[in-house]
Order: sequence, then C-alpha cells, then structure tokens
Amino acid sequence: MRLSPYSPNPSTHHEMFLSSFSTFSPSLRSPVAVFKCIRSSFKTTSSFSSARACAAMASLSTVSTDKEADQELKYKEQAVSPQPQVAKRLEKFKTTIFTQMSNLAIKHGAINLGQGFPNFDGPDFVKDAAIQAIIAGNNQYARGYGVPVLNAAIAERFKKDSGIEVDPEKEVTITSGCTEAIAATILGLINPGDEVILFAPFYDSYEATLSMAGAKIKSITLCPPDFAVPLDVLNSAVTKETRAILINTPHNPTGKMLTKNELEFIANLCIENDVLVFTDEVYDKLAFAAEHISIASIPGMRERTVTMNSLGKTFSLTGWKIGWAIAPSHLTWGLRQAHAFLTFATSTPMQWAASVALRAPESYYDELRRDYNAKKAILVDGLKEVGFIVYPSSGTYFVVVDHTPFGFPDDISFCEHLIKEVGVVAIPTSVFYLNPEEGKNLVRFTFCKDEGTLKAAVERMKEKLKRK
Repeated sequence: MRLSPYSPNPSTHHEMFLSSFSTFSPSLRSPVAVFKCIRSSFKTTSSFSSARACAAMASLSTVSTDKEADQELKYKEQAVSPQPQVAKRLEKFKTTIFTQMSNLAIKHGAINLGQGFPNFDGPDFVKDAAIQAIIAGNNQYARGYGVPVLNAAIAERFKKDSGIEVDPEKEVTITSGCTEAIAATILGLINPGDEVILFAPFYDSYEATLSMAGAKIKSITLCPPDFAVPLDVLNSAVTKETRAILINTPHNPTGKMLTKNELEFIANLCIENDVLVFTDEVYDKLAFAAEHISIASIPGMRERTVTMNSLGKTFSLTGWKIGWAIAPSHLTWGLRQAHAFLTFATSTPMQWAASVALRAPESYYDELRRDYNAKKAILVDGLKEVGFIVYPSSGTYFVVVDHTPFGFPDDISFCEHLIKEVGVVAIPTSVFYLNPEEGKNLVRFTFCKDEGTLKAAVERMKEKLKRK
C-alpha cells in the first residue's frame, strides 16, 4: 500500500490497514496472523486483494466482497491523507514569491523592501470620501462595469493624460484591481492556442493568467543595463499566430520606461499583423525620467489596445483593489463578459472615493513624484555604497540590482541570506522569467517605504552584507 507523504508517520497506515480486518475471527485479528497470511499470498500473486481473500477464507462472514473492502480502505486512506489537487494549467505555479518573502520578513523580523506596497497611508481626502460614501448608504452591489461617477472620472483623466476621448459607459470597465483587469482582458479576448508575447522579466500574474486561458506564451528578454526592447528579436517573434503583445510601462520590475521609438515600433508591428496590445500602466504617475506615453495614443492603436490601470499605486491604497480597463467597445465586450463571471462588481464605496481621487489637482501628482524621487535617492545611493551594481530606474518605485559582487550563485540563495542574516527583504527576479536562469543575477528592491525604513535597511546592509 502506498504511503502518503502527508501522513504523520507510517504507523498511521499500519493501524488503518489492520482496522480493515477488525471483523475477522479472533484467530485472524492478531497482526502476526494477518501478515503471515498476507505474506503467503504475496509470494504467489503479489496481489493485495488475494491477501485479503486468504484472510477472509478463515472467517469473514461480515465482509461481503473484495470490491467493497477495497472501496472502504480507499476511503479511509483518503480521509487520513487527502492529496493536494490543482488543474494541470496551474501545476507549475506555487505560492507567489511576494507572499513567500513577506512571510519570511515577519518570521525573521526583516525590513520588507520586497513586496510593492507602501508602509504609509493614502491621502486623507480620499479616505474621507470613502467614509462619506459608506455613511451615505453606497454599500450595495455596484453596477457590474462600474459606478457611473467613477467611469466618468477615468474617462476624464485618460483624456487629460493621453489626449484620447473615450465613452465612459461603453469603453471603461471597473475591476477588482489591475490584476483582475489583466485576467478579464486575457480570459475575455484570448482563445486556447493563441500566441501572446511578453517581455521578461514580467509581473507574475501575466504568465499564470495566460496559462489559465490556454495561451501559447512567447517571451522576449529585456537585458541590463538599460533593458531596451530588442526590436529585431521582436520583429522576428511576431507571426500569423500572434494574437496579442502584453506590455508594461513603466515596467515592473526593472523601472524601464518604453521609449516613443519602441512604442511606435510595437504599434507598427501590431497594425501590420493585426495584433492586439494589452498595456499595464499602473505606474504611469511614477514616471521620473520622461513623460509617460500610452500606446493607445499612437495613430492606429486606439482600436486595438486595452489600457489597464489602478488606483492603488498612485494613491497608496493598494488594499482597496480598484482597477479599470479602457478599450474600444468591440474589445470591451469580451473583457466585460469575463469580468461578469470573475468578480461581477467591485467595492461600491471605494469606487465613489476613487472618483474623488482621480479628480485630484496636478499638484498632487507633482508632490507624489518629488516624494518618491527623494526616497529613490536614499535607496539607490545606499545600494551603491553597499556594493551592488545598480541599474537605472526611470519609473515605478522599484530598483533592480546585480547581487553577484556578494558571491552567491543565484538570486534565491542571495535573498534567503539577505533575510535571515542581514534582516532585509528583496525579491528574487528569476520568478519573472520563463527561463529562471536569465534572472538569477538580479534582485528587486522597492522604495515605497518611509524614509526612516529605507535608511534603516541601508544601514543593516552596510553593516552585515559583505562582498566576497
């Protein structure tokens, strides 16, 4: 009988096995007698059922058939050691790296510069708007594709940022964070076998959701120091099988911002080959080195682009999970079909508050960038002093570094050492590649923390992290 790895010890199976003989005559209730009989049967037939039949011949009036006994034993074994079950399309995906690292941070009392959530709160005027929405009774299901006032605020903001006018009723869909916008877009517009191109390293939900959709994933690697898009490689990668290209700018984890030239090249390829673009722009307000450009604003791209965004990064309210997708109506149809059966609707009072947030004056965004630039300087300067090879970050609140000066063979072992021995958390980037080997020299730090936390983390690394 197979022993389950989830059982506390083999004796559990021994006792369970013997219990199936509990109705035998006294002469066969002895474990020794039972196993002598079974051993004799195995010598000739190697069959468990034959062994039981041997015992039954002595005295087994209360057991009707071998089939019933087999079924009973099977049920007992399953009750003791249920096996984890997961669909084949998700077998390769484990607990997310963000959850793993955050759990280790708590266990070892480490400063968490890994997962990208601020350790400070969002602005009071937005939180007050949520409170007022709750008091006013906006607490029941929202309309599936969004509270009208938020749809309108998103359309206004998008026109101001990109110059594109969209219909808030037909072309804006509110989702439970940008992650759900990604899922609804992929599940609503990608068929099994469709080819989708990603740029690695990539946000881990891209690959998982594409796998759930049954897509064929093709990855193009962005390499340091500048993580530029290899245009020739991309040109060769696009085929008649390509359904969509998924981009992220500013780019997590590298901080890379796609240039106008890169975006125009992608746009031309998509127009020539009838390819869609799904663009994740959650860090659009954290662009430091250049103006953010939405690919939907490039001539010919509005009708083939789904633009996805969220409230959490810009307003430090990641737990609210308010996201959205902007797309022409013929693409919105598909993503709304998926959205309706994923979450149907998103938190009503938070949508009302989000509409207030998106109408914030430009001074809010200016101050946001100034604040993050100061935090970025603390971390980047500190990482350089510690001895990392630090790569430029033009946007987001992430910095990617090369850890190899410290002598570790890969990013996983380095991050484990950093947490356990130094007391600081970073994210190993190999999990953001189809081929983990491509990212084994890189780790990601975040600077969406207060200045005191960033300085404390840098000091720990200066004191405890030594080059080899």
